[in-house]
Amino acid sequence: MSQEVRGIIATAKGEPVSMETIVIPDPGPNDVVVTIDACGVCHTDLHYREGGINDEFPFLLGHEAAGKVESIGDRVTHVEVGDYVILNWRAVCGECRACKRGEPQYCFDTHNASKKMTLTDGTELSPALGIGAFCDKTLVHEGQCTKVDPAAPAEAAGLLGCGVMAGLGAAMNTGNVTRGQSVAVFGCGGVGDAAIAGAQLAGASTIIAIDIDDRKLEWATGFGATHTFNSKNGDPVEFIRSVTGGNGADVCIDAIGHPEVYKQCFNARDLAGTVVLVGVPNPEMTLELPFIDVFGRGGSLKSSWYGDCLPERDFPMLIDLYLQGRLDLDGFVSEKIGLGDVEEAFHKMERGEVLRSVVMVSGQ
Repeated sequence: MSQEVRGIIATAKGEPVSMETIVIPDPGPNDVVVTIDACGVCHTDLHYREGGINDEFPFLLGHEAAGKVESIGDRVTHVEVGDYVILNWRAVCGECRACKRGEPQYCFDTHNASKKMTLTDGTELSPALGIGAFCDKTLVHEGQCTKVDPAAPAEAAGLLGCGVMAGLGAAMNTGNVTRGQSVAVFGCGGVGDAAIAGAQLAGASTIIAIDIDDRKLEWATGFGATHTFNSKNGDPVEFIRSVTGGNGADVCIDAIGHPEVYKQCFNARDLAGTVVLVGVPNPEMTLELPFIDVFGRGGSLKSSWYGDCLPERDFPMLIDLYLQGRLDLDGFVSEKIGLGDVEEAFHKMERGEVLRSVVMVSGQ
């Protein structure tokens, strides 16, 4: 039987979001209804509201979430009713060419729910990243649910669903940071600070944080940065070289997604070093580099999609590290808010006042 719940909708490009009544259909054979406990306000949700992803309005926003399985379809084997799960947008298919060549972290055909959530008038909704979790409950494919230890509070655990995982994975999976290496992270918002935390977990000895906001640089220090530099005050490339023996960093991570920042990453790395792009550029941006330098500097230029993670492998491991006190997920939670506060949370994000606003849904 279908259910009616509250949800946050973006109805048109650039328009403020609104709270509407959402119809959740009965789950299909491989679908799951999840009661949302908490959901982080991610920059990707703002991209959806601004029309930066696609124009398939109206969007049911929210995707960085944790909660409990309420009901399941008749073919679901992956989770059971009552399981505590983090939602993910990489439900690997196992059949595409990436999966078949043993690289499921690049799955080209991830699963989503078989049915559409709607408004009460029947208007079909486009759930953000196939999830739509600024909602009392949401409908997803069973593969979008990753069971983790329920001892981790939802406001912390849910952050692995997108931004924090993207940053951790950019360092640990895509950048392959290893013990004793030097790492430079450009942009110290939630994703950048997660990359710093990932570099520290991986054993980097020198971790350099670059930003234009001293407050964010202070946050970065709390996550493990050994050096900070405000690039309003000088050339970050020269600073990075000055603290790496004149060589540059082994791994440079662009957590902003801007061509000029990417060029700084490119020039700030050591010979045969690695550049990782995890910040999302807009479609109009272009990049120009001296081709001889692309050849002459060697190394790797990589893009990181969702931190190149495998949720079933990475989420439980990272939750264990959190429960052991080795990964500070709580440090990313700047404030806890209600469903009706999402629009203001977007403005705080744009002003750089928060790492993550987290919507506390259950019990409201």
